[in-house]
Amino acid sequence: MTDEEVLAVLKRLAKQRKDSIDLYTKGNRPELAEKETNELKVIESYLPQMASEEEVEKAAKEMITKMNADKTKMGQVMGATMKALGGNADGAVVKKIVEKLLS
Repeated sequence: MTDEEVLAVLKRLAKQRKDSIDLYTKGNRPELAEKETNELKVIESYLPQMASEEEVEKAAKEMITKMNADKTKMGQVMGATMKALGGNADGAVVKKIVEKLLS
């Protein structure tokens, strides 16, 4: 596997753990959420440092300006922002920030 493929697998595993933690927390199963949290910490130790919210916001503002975007181009702005950050941003964070900036 290439480095990019390995990172893609690790990111997918991290997302699965985050989703599980959310579901177990909502389902009042703290012991299972704790197990998933511990696994997530191990997986994240192999991932590159993710961009901060400030870095994501800066990149998103640049893409919105560059694309002269409005709400109808939200998906395009999100994709361009992720690409500009080299994929080192949490998609949920990018979505939240782009929605806030375009609303």
